[in-house]
Amino acid sequence: MPEGDTVYQTARTLDAALHGAVLTRCDIRVPEFATVDLTGQTVHEVASRGKHLLMRIGEVSIHSHLKMEGSWHLYRHGTSWKRPAFQARAVLETAEWVTVGFELGVLEIVPIEREAELLAYLGPDLLGAGWDAEEAVRRLEEHGDVPVAVALADQRNIAGLGNVYVNELCFLRGVLPTQPESRVSDVPGMIALAHRLITANRERVRTTTGDTRRGRQLWVYGRDGEPCRRCGTRIERGRLGRTELELRDTFWCPRCQV
Repeated sequence: MPEGDTVYQTARTLDAALHGAVLTRCDIRVPEFATVDLTGQTVHEVASRGKHLLMRIGEVSIHSHLKMEGSWHLYRHGTSWKRPAFQARAVLETAEWVTVGFELGVLEIVPIEREAELLAYLGPDLLGAGWDAEEAVRRLEEHGDVPVAVALADQRNIAGLGNVYVNELCFLRGVLPTQPESRVSDVPGMIALAHRLITANRERVRTTTGDTRRGRQLWVYGRDGEPCRRCGTRIERGRLGRTELELRDTFWCPRCQV
């Protein structure tokens, strides 16, 4: 599932391939921007901000959000794509690479100077150079009556955490996802742990257990009905969110989390 670490890794990979290169083809397959042609423009940088990816090309920025199903792929010319062409939302080519954005939840093109305005609502970026833990804590504590899992997933509080990390953090801190944020005894400690986890995972396969082997990487997420890795109690599953549209799956151990 794409979260802050996934987008960070994607940005790093794309930047390494495209930085300083000139586009030889630009095919945007979103109606609003289908007439935009950046052919001949230079790729200055590919960067991430929370779950958002920014490709700065010429004087504009291609802003994308992967949502649940999106991904960016890099191919050598003549290589078959790993996903069907009808899922492609953007195709950008240079002399060496073909870059394809598949099923992007958001794809828009804005002047580079509008980036700050576009993403102004985001909280501190866990993987950003200007990470501000105190500001993240302050924002979280403004929502004391909100379930802690909902508050952690709100990108206005912290940019980068998705449902996997939220559930894993609640387990590691021994807190039920439904517990109001105001009842969490050590919010700064939870934020510090979030920062350590996502920072460690930005260069590797995501794991919260410390074990990168398949099927051993997570404590509770996606493990409903399976035994807790700590106490053996069966993991439970529920749904939580501010509104029906925002409902997300939650996973917890009824013994380790109280």
